[in-house]
Amino acid sequence: MTSRPGAFPRARKRFGQHFLEPVWAEKVVRAIAPGPDETFLEIGPGRGAITALLSQRARTVLAYEIDRDLASLLRDAATPNVHVTEGDFLEARADDVRRALEAVAPEGTPLRVAGNLPYNVASPILFKLIELAGAGVPLVDATVMLQREVAVRLAASPGTKDYGVLTILIGHRARVERLLQLPAGAFRPAPRVQSAIVRLTFHPPAPPVHSPAVFTALTQAIFTRRRKTLANALLAYTPASPGGLANVIEAAGIDPQRRPETLSIPEVAHLSDLIAARG
Repeated sequence: MTSRPGAFPRARKRFGQHFLEPVWAEKVVRAIAPGPDETFLEIGPGRGAITALLSQRARTVLAYEIDRDLASLLRDAATPNVHVTEGDFLEARADDVRRALEAVAPEGTPLRVAGNLPYNVASPILFKLIELAGAGVPLVDATVMLQREVAVRLAASPGTKDYGVLTILIGHRARVERLLQLPAGAFRPAPRVQSAIVRLTFHPPAPPVHSPAVFTALTQAIFTRRRKTLANALLAYTPASPGGLANVIEAAGIDPQRRPETLSIPEVAHLSDLIAARG
């Protein structure tokens, strides 16, 4: 599964493919730090630059590849501990992932994630991982490559321009660590943007919320008006009655003149619990 000129199909724009160069694949896998007894789920293995290295250093690799030609080539490589699933990872269900894991590893085996994520679907994939972790898939962490701007948003602090929906919804379920920056030349074809590697370490919701659906909807709503006062921004949350919004903010002990972009994750969680309690 090494990269040889002419050995693989060309990158396909519709899949957002940018293949990692071998020298950078080695650096990425060192950042991932796989252990010999670990099982990995790899998203978008592409030409197998990371897959080959993971297979040498980990026990098992479950690879999800949307490109049928590349999936076929990865299967043809016949690496014993690499199991390829052809399809869109965004369509994978928790039961599908659990069954795939149980087929290759002992019951209760934790699962680590690695992937060179297409820029156009990086955020949906991150949310998918959060969904799977919440549904009981034993995800430990995810070390992924994505656009540097997305990495900045993931690790942003309250009050900064990059802090928003992605920061809160991912940060509520995972600790974010930026590991490495990659130049455009680390990929072929070279993208027009810089890339970064981040690690998400999954944990139970912190803090817990009474209604994850309300927490998500509230976060998405108030950040459509991120520069408005909180009193005005809450008007975007349609299930809440306008007459009770002032009472909710007062009960939360939050200054109604603050902007949503200044709220910490615990503050948003507290607001969502108060709204959920109203029914």
